[in-house]
Amino acid sequence: MTITGHHLIAGLEVAANGPTFRGMNPATGAALEPAFADASEANADAALRAADASFDGLRLAPPEQRAALLETIAEEIMALGDALLERAHAETALPMARCTGERGRAVGQCKLFASLIRDHSWAEARIDHAIPERQPLPKPDVRRVMLPIGPVVVFGASNFPFAISVAGTDTLCALAAGCPVVVKAHPAHPGTCEMIGRAIVAALVKTGLPPGSFSLLQGSGTAIGIALVKHPLTQAVAFTGSLRGGRALMDVAAARPNPIPFYGEMGSVNPVFVLPGALKERAAKMAEGYIGSVTMGVGQFCTNPAVVIGLDSPELNSFVSTAAEHAAKVSPQSMLHSGICKAYDSGTAAWKDISGLNLAGESAAPTQPEASQAACRIFTTTLDVLEENEELKREVFGPCSIIAAGQSKEAVLRYASALEGQLTAAIHGTEQDLEEYAPLIRILERKVGRIIFNGFGTGIEVCPSMHHGGPYPAASHSFFTSIGTASIYRFVRPVCYQGFPDAALPEALQAKNTRQSWRLIDGQLTQDDA
Repeated sequence: MTITGHHLIAGLEVAANGPTFRGMNPATGAALEPAFADASEANADAALRAADASFDGLRLAPPEQRAALLETIAEEIMALGDALLERAHAETALPMARCTGERGRAVGQCKLFASLIRDHSWAEARIDHAIPERQPLPKPDVRRVMLPIGPVVVFGASNFPFAISVAGTDTLCALAAGCPVVVKAHPAHPGTCEMIGRAIVAALVKTGLPPGSFSLLQGSGTAIGIALVKHPLTQAVAFTGSLRGGRALMDVAAARPNPIPFYGEMGSVNPVFVLPGALKERAAKMAEGYIGSVTMGVGQFCTNPAVVIGLDSPELNSFVSTAAEHAAKVSPQSMLHSGICKAYDSGTAAWKDISGLNLAGESAAPTQPEASQAACRIFTTTLDVLEENEELKREVFGPCSIIAAGQSKEAVLRYASALEGQLTAAIHGTEQDLEEYAPLIRILERKVGRIIFNGFGTGIEVCPSMHHGGPYPAASHSFFTSIGTASIYRFVRPVCYQGFPDAALPEALQAKNTRQSWRLIDGQLTQDDA
């Protein structure tokens, strides 16, 4: 496949005049061909008008046809072969094994959503039959189902070029629901984005669905993203990235004449609580797992364990010593791009100036700045210092973490109570620890989207039960997930029908349950006909 640097708008290649940029190999600093042009407001308008014109054709297509689209996208991605992996590796410096595994996750998500929509139980059909003889007033026939909302704008993540990007969860669940998608490609891997975008275009052609159901726009700055969010035809936005960038777009979405949902996943510090019983039993094993989680993917995960909390004790000191030993063995690795690496180095450098915060261990091997390499860095402090310094409450993206010692159980609970919203929190303990620290769990239930016992937040299982989100600022809306099949509910809304004849109702609400889906009929969950 030839990468052209063009935008893909409703099945057509569109070249743009204006400022250009290139993908960069972060490990070598080399610019990659070809040049990509920044999309214009006219490009955004064309893409969203095409999406809106395609909406009825996509949403009214049988679920089997939309499911076939998702499965064909998977086939087209796999058909790109090693060329796709090589381009992603060149643009991100992610190891080939990681690229291969993430491609598998993206393909698996295609199949997962295809299976979901064939059943149609996800649409949560509810049917309450009429009771015309009811006194003093007759009861009307009332039925409710989830329907797609319209064109969705997706911003892909820098750290997942396959699974949270052009063909990531946001795009797939929107298409599954029947919503056309306009993707703003991430400038850190534009060639990878174009290749996957072409796979989606090819899948639309093969399955006979409207070409305007998908468009891909390139851009290195903020202007095109703002134009997409502001456009009156955009009905929802999905974003994965920094708090600063996400909040800016969130404010744009809220300031529109007709505000729209903005589903932002914006990262967190993902605190890990190591309780006394667990430290006594397995401090060394926990420390090894901790460093493995901190350095997974060069620390470039939104669920990276950036803070560890434990009671000041010989066991916690042992945990710190073992973690420092493992950190020293970690070889520096190239980050996704030079900008992320510079931010990481400046962020951890600023930490070294904070009184009471000490560097406990770091990669023994030197970094190669020209290769955008980051060293693992582990710091120690006390809970008091952690609580007094606002800059320590914000994520520094990369393979670093802080271990903080508290003087009492009450101090640990006070820290947890003051936490901002988080994507994850982990508790390492014994059953006795859980009994003694039961209030900690109650606190975290109000602060966190996913609570992990004796594990770490990195390595998300893509499944129906997964919730990847949390209270602000971890995410813009704690009710919704950006990973797993429940993510589809971001792009649908309930519509209620009262008194309609059967033939005029959506299929999911008709008397005949042709798909044998689960429906709530007169208060009873059943697969029967209505």
